[in-house]
Amino acid sequence: MDHNPDDDRQVADQRCSLLGLAAMALIIGAATGCVGAIFRLLLAHADRLRDAMIAWAHGHAIWGFLIVVGACAVATLVAAWMVRQFSPHASGSGIPHVEAVLREEIPPAPYGLVPVKFFGGILAIGSGLALGREGPTVQMGAGIAVFVARVCRLCWADSRVLLAAGAGAGLATAFNAPIAGLVFVLEELVQRFEHRIAVAALAALATAIPVARLFLGDAPDFYVGPLSYPSAESVPLFFVLGAIAGLLAVAYNRALLAAIAVRDRFGRLAVELRAGLIGANVGILAWFAPELVGGGDQITQRTLIGHESLAIVGLAFLIRFGLGAVSYAAGTPGGLFAPLLVLGAQSGLLFGAACRFAFPVLTTQPQAFALVGMAAFFTGVVRAPVTGIILVAEMTGSVTLLLPMLGACFVAMLLPMLLHNAPIYDSLREHTLRLEAQLKQR
Repeated sequence: MDHNPDDDRQVADQRCSLLGLAAMALIIGAATGCVGAIFRLLLAHADRLRDAMIAWAHGHAIWGFLIVVGACAVATLVAAWMVRQFSPHASGSGIPHVEAVLREEIPPAPYGLVPVKFFGGILAIGSGLALGREGPTVQMGAGIAVFVARVCRLCWADSRVLLAAGAGAGLATAFNAPIAGLVFVLEELVQRFEHRIAVAALAALATAIPVARLFLGDAPDFYVGPLSYPSAESVPLFFVLGAIAGLLAVAYNRALLAAIAVRDRFGRLAVELRAGLIGANVGILAWFAPELVGGGDQITQRTLIGHESLAIVGLAFLIRFGLGAVSYAAGTPGGLFAPLLVLGAQSGLLFGAACRFAFPVLTTQPQAFALVGMAAFFTGVVRAPVTGIILVAEMTGSVTLLLPMLGACFVAMLLPMLLHNAPIYDSLREHTLRLEAQLKQR
């Protein structure tokens, strides 16, 4: 059989292309880690500033109340104005937009997306909206990748690889969870294993996390006390928890989409005015219960250590359930992951406490159910079980409950599928495509 020199050149070109992509992914990862870390630090500063303002305002009666409500309304209004004026694709989580771009359903967003997502996210989440930081960091990582790809004049196939890698680096930076970032790319964004994307994602994560940890440190996001391995008798209870999480996930998906539908019905109302009204209502809640607003990391931490009474946890769950849907309807930058983890932990803790009451001999701590509930509720809403399990394990530094998580996530994913409830990002991606069609018609 004759040897074809063209085959050797093609293999060499593929190797050079892969090496080039890996090198660019390293740069994209470092840039995403830096931007994502600064974003997290500024969000933490915004939370402290909001809490300090509320504490000060309580000493000034009605004027203090008006200042808090007005500040939250203005911050949300400005965030929505930035989105409408400079980058409509920066609205909401951003993950559905990234998925649509990867599927070639819409083109990548212009360069203005990254600063709008950055500053708009700080204003929106800092004002108290129940939104997560991961949506903005994922979309900013993808935006950085698009910028690098355009500067280097890469073809779409190579640009797509870098875009997925940058998005994974963004998620990993948001939660200090590198393995979850890799799994998220393969399980949720592209939904299949692609070798070139896996290599690029690994390269981006290899630089994103070290750079981010220079700013943030390397401790897990949540502290969890020692948890004993669940007894054999408690195994069926985790399946029940998964069923409850799955049903709650269906309800949450429907509530979120209903809130968006209600918002869209008031199309004549200016985008900024709608967002400002939502921000004002969040400001009212912040005045009376400042610990219930914002992304929710502090709520999750208090839940995981059992710091609050069950009555408070139950009330907080109901408030956060509605607040998350209403906050997303504001149309400002902000994600879903962090609010989902709050609701999962709270529902798990309540279920665990009920089990301890019903079965006094049960040795499994309620906090164990809270941790499993985080993964189960996430799985029910997003339908990315491996991402959910690894994300929770990395964020808590606990691997004791991996087996119960598998059982709970199995049921939490099965029930919504049987009920024909679409994964939330599929539904939001369809809404993104409709928004894109409307923008083209203008």
